[in-house]
Amino acid sequence: MRSRTVLTGLLTTAATVLGLMASATPATAGVLDVTCLPTSSQTASFSPPLTLAPGPTTVTASTQYGPCTSTSVPGLTSGSRSATIPYPALSCLDLLTSAPLTFTITWNTGQTSTISGSTTVTTAGAALVVTITGNVTAGLFAGGSVVQTITGPSTAVTLCTLGLGTVSSIDALVTLAITSAP
Repeated sequence: MRSRTVLTGLLTTAATVLGLMASATPATAGVLDVTCLPTSSQTASFSPPLTLAPGPTTVTASTQYGPCTSTSVPGLTSGSRSATIPYPALSCLDLLTSAPLTFTITWNTGQTSTISGSTTVTTAGAALVVTITGNVTAGLFAGGSVVQTITGPSTAVTLCTLGLGTVSSIDALVTLAITSAP
């Protein structure tokens, strides 16, 4: 279950640059602490590429947040997170799985925010949309609520789930909103 949780966190990286952008809106009625908009992006690569049949692969994922603005930390302008994780059995169907996840963002100020939440994966037309909702459990903005949306084309994933292709990498645009507790 841990590898599915980590995978889902990494695979929020799984939407690509083309597609409909969903807006990030705060989950609760508090003060908007930080907002990161596109060109915020995520990239995930799969070596070897994912197929319909589960097989071993290594996922390398990187998220770059920015431009970001913060009402409570004026010097905060960007952030990042990254991971490389080997999996014994993974298929492109796993990219469509919703699950809990935890990840840590390191901000340009040197501070960190640990976020725990869950993902929802949907397709809308040709777009793959991954939405993370949760809370900041430690660090900067602790106690705040989080909405992160990753949006991009679903073509490669859809073809793979039909047995008509592979998924070697996925690039995505990202929006992030962290709202303080009311």
